[in-house]
Amino acid sequence: MSKIKIIPFGGVCENGKNMYAVEVDEQIFILDVGLKYPETELMGIDVVIPDWEYLIEHKDRIVGVFLTQGHADAIGALPYFLMDFNVPVFGSEMTIELAKLGIKKHKEVKKFKDFHVVDGQTAIEFDNVTVSFFQTTHTIPETLGIVLETSEGNIVYTGDFKFDQTATDGYKTDLARLAEIGQQGVLALLSDSAGANITGASTRETDIGEYIKETFKYHYGRIIVASVASNIMRVQQIIDAAIEVERKIVLSGSDIEQIINTAMSLGKLKLPDDLFITMDEADELDPSQVVILETGKMGEPIKSLEQMATGDNPNVQLAENDLVFVTTTPSYAQETEVQKAKDIIYRSGAEVKFIFDDLNPSGHANQNDLQLMLNFMKPKFFIPIQGEYRLLKRHAELAEEVGVKQENIFITTKGDVLVYENGEFHVGEHIDVSNTMIDGTGIGDIGNIVLRDRRVLSEDGIFVVVATIDRKKKKIVARPQITSRGFVFVKTNRQLMKQSADLVEKVVQDNLDQKEFDWGHLKQDVREKLNRFLFDQTKRHPVILPVIMEINQHAKKKARNAGNGEKKEKQRSKEQHRGRGRGKKRQSENQK
Repeated sequence: MSKIKIIPFGGVCENGKNMYAVEVDEQIFILDVGLKYPETELMGIDVVIPDWEYLIEHKDRIVGVFLTQGHADAIGALPYFLMDFNVPVFGSEMTIELAKLGIKKHKEVKKFKDFHVVDGQTAIEFDNVTVSFFQTTHTIPETLGIVLETSEGNIVYTGDFKFDQTATDGYKTDLARLAEIGQQGVLALLSDSAGANITGASTRETDIGEYIKETFKYHYGRIIVASVASNIMRVQQIIDAAIEVERKIVLSGSDIEQIINTAMSLGKLKLPDDLFITMDEADELDPSQVVILETGKMGEPIKSLEQMATGDNPNVQLAENDLVFVTTTPSYAQETEVQKAKDIIYRSGAEVKFIFDDLNPSGHANQNDLQLMLNFMKPKFFIPIQGEYRLLKRHAELAEEVGVKQENIFITTKGDVLVYENGEFHVGEHIDVSNTMIDGTGIGDIGNIVLRDRRVLSEDGIFVVVATIDRKKKKIVARPQITSRGFVFVKTNRQLMKQSADLVEKVVQDNLDQKEFDWGHLKQDVREKLNRFLFDQTKRHPVILPVIMEINQHAKKKARNAGNGEKKEKQRSKEQHRGRGRGKKRQSENQK
């Protein structure tokens, strides 16, 4: 009997950052290595990736990384993962090419070559596990689900999926393969929960394509289309609509051009050679002939739309008669940002249209789709994944409705270890799995304390106190100087500054008068008492930085005295020299 463990490193009780490890005896299989974009409270953070410290301790047991699709929530953390683990990577042709684009940006791993292309017919044999794949429908071509065939039954990971009977080649779900997997016997199903709250039917992609064409057809000004760069299906629909209404497309975004070129080289996008033009060429055309495809930094377009509206975008400024057409569905974490962007765009004079106001364009399975997948698989044990807790909970309820026993459903958090022993899964010892935050070139060097300080700085500012002391004489040499930024306007709060300086002076002197002097205690005492005083006066808690400098006046006096002694000695030496000179002169005159 094989010993099996399933460990989520991300993707549960959160949006994005999908990563799951399945241990079968001495082998570890990694399913996706995704990232998530920061939420509002993660100030200054670029992206968030999983914490895989546990895997570093067992790196010799990892047999490979198996990717389901090419979106950032599945492959975005791969470059960072490969910095720590030199293991083979498996995925569809499109997924592998996008993964290669990702690692090229990181010099530490850009020479990594151990990629392997798989498809729905591929089966890879390891010691006592066979890994196979099945085709699913998502907003990017060649999306795959993953099957780990063990002696105890199949462990199935769906990845992102939905069912769409109108899906074209490259996007179709292999229904016959799903039925075959279910008939083989599924021990555990890890299934996408992102759409678990969608009660109605998801809009078919053919209908979304027609909706985009209609929007293009009945607007006569410039159209700025916002989309996620890696949503190849949506990009193709935008291209088709532009061709039909005879518009040219300008690509605006940091990664859209590379992704489109990659998709074209693989035959995943179809378009005429003269469709794309530059921004300078667009300026020469009538606005009714232009579409600007905006994907924004890292494929997220909302922030870029705000910059267009406020004039901060160097290439595009919104104007009257422009239509901003948002064809992506932002995450729940971006709802506030979306409403803010909508308001700013209207202020610029442009119109705004969000596709999700009229349609349900989600790339994730709705409730009916989720239950259909459960009926295909007929799992003994069920683990809802990929979603916030409320979505995981709803997916669990849907599973119960189709006959999965409640005691066989596990809603997990990051670091939970599901252990299969004696024919049953149970939650074993929890491992510590936190978030690893990427800020610029820093990987994991930003922690909760730094984030807390950034948050306080953004809300209440900083208060810097500089005091100079002579510790031996136990006195303050110079009155404390105070500098404030982002807290209060100093010129109109002189009394507060004076009272703060008086308080600091007293606290410092009290510490100097103590028999035992401690630098750490002095600074902490200044922080605590000043923080209490400032909160009483302003109801704010700024970051307080006490800077205590020490001088030794006695040492300086001795140095000055020593300096004076040297000067006197030099003067005496000069006078003696002159005296000897005058004596020699008189002796010479007497001889004469």
